[in-house]
Amino acid sequence: MTTIPSAFAHVAAASQRLVGLGDARVRVPTGSLASLTTVGEEVAPEAVGLSDAKINKILADLDGLYRSGAHPGITFCLRKGGKVVLNRAIGHARGNAPSDAHDAEKILISPETPVCLFSASKAVTAILAHKLAEEGGIDLDAPVARYWPAFGRRGKALITVRDVLSHRAGIPGIELDKAERTVERLNDWDWICDRIANSKVGRLRMVAYHAITGGFVLGELIQRVTGKTLVEYHEEKLRKPLGMKHFTYGLPQQHRGVVAENAVAGMPVMFPLAPVVERALIVPFNEVVRASNTDAFMDAVIPAGNIYATAEETSRFFQMLLDGGVWNGKVILKNETIARAVKPVGYPIPDATLLLPMHYSEGMMMGGPMSLYGPFTTGAYGHLGFMNILGWADPKRDISCALLVTGKAILGPHLVPWMKLLTTIGTQCK
Repeated sequence: MTTIPSAFAHVAAASQRLVGLGDARVRVPTGSLASLTTVGEEVAPEAVGLSDAKINKILADLDGLYRSGAHPGITFCLRKGGKVVLNRAIGHARGNAPSDAHDAEKILISPETPVCLFSASKAVTAILAHKLAEEGGIDLDAPVARYWPAFGRRGKALITVRDVLSHRAGIPGIELDKAERTVERLNDWDWICDRIANSKVGRLRMVAYHAITGGFVLGELIQRVTGKTLVEYHEEKLRKPLGMKHFTYGLPQQHRGVVAENAVAGMPVMFPLAPVVERALIVPFNEVVRASNTDAFMDAVIPAGNIYATAEETSRFFQMLLDGGVWNGKVILKNETIARAVKPVGYPIPDATLLLPMHYSEGMMMGGPMSLYGPFTTGAYGHLGFMNILGWADPKRDISCALLVTGKAILGPHLVPWMKLLTTIGTQCK
């Protein structure tokens, strides 16, 4: 079976051959990146059983990813043994996108800069659903319609909460007219949920990535069962206990002046990729990127796609899972709840939405012999975000990581250094 990295490798090789045919890149200095790099609080490598040489190899590949020109800004956090050994940022939060003028004001990105996690938000929403199950509020084997009766329309009566968590609910998309395909529609919670409730089921139990729908279904369940908004439940169960400054659905007005802006980069998204991307995201690729920098997007609560966090906060979340649900001595989740959330479902098979072999748990994208997290990462779990954002934990290496990038590119010269960085992290942290 074709593995995820080998599939990426074919795409990467093709994109490398096409470099120069309209690829959009940020301006990268030819010399040292020291003036573009900021460092957060870190422990010495020796404190976690690593060496300067190992860390320097990771940093060299992090620099290599930035030099690909696909990302105006990159933030990265690596915890080993629960301690932050790397907390770095390279590039700009704004002012150096491929479309920006040469004389645009450039603001450096830092480890404190909030970045939109996009689909990596799904891991957080899934854990909130598992928390509600832990508390007895929902039964994961029960039909969604038990808690949301209207959802059972048009053949969806048998869809369970587990089906939604594992991208097997048969509702990977929303039936929308062309005029309705706008990102701004995602700010209308009741309208979206009504359209989901009135959607016809596709192939139940077929693996098909639910880019938008699954998050709204889980969020609606949480709100119906608890009587709280998703934001309130998240604040109570995760964000406040973890001591987060950001880690919010959407972004409060007071933090928008420092948020990292997203930018279109890489090669233009054209046929045959364009319709595949639009089917998953509801709207065209470039429109998603444009809208993600607007107040309307930051005002919205999109359970599957708009948590804002720093790399350190994202790593902190995965570290809590790695530590069996405990943070600073406080039990946030039961260990058995986490074990259930990260247990693989089925086997790696081609995903009908992403058209790549994928392996899911009930809320996470799973590692394997070759996976999103690099080679030999069986047991790792986490989630990918639009397009090269990653948050993950690897129990065998005792690491929790977050790689947040602001360039949005599918094809381009960034794919090879992206995969190289992930491979290096794995080999140096064994």
